Amino acid sequence: MRKAFTLITAAGLALLTAACGHNIEQRAATGAIAGAVVAGPVGAAVGAGVGVVVSKTKGR
Repeated sequence: MRKAFTLITAAGLALLTAACGHNIEQRAATGAIAGAVVAGPVGAAVGAGVGVVVSKTKGR
């Protein structure tokens, strides 16, 4: 239970970090790094995707 809580918390923080940056490239890079820390290569791909989606929704 404790490990699951830690993973969920880390994933949530990674998603919040993916919104950092001023343009689409910075947000994708930040998301990829945060995702890689949480879940390795798959997390990097997901984090980059989240960064791009956040950038698209903010209209920048």
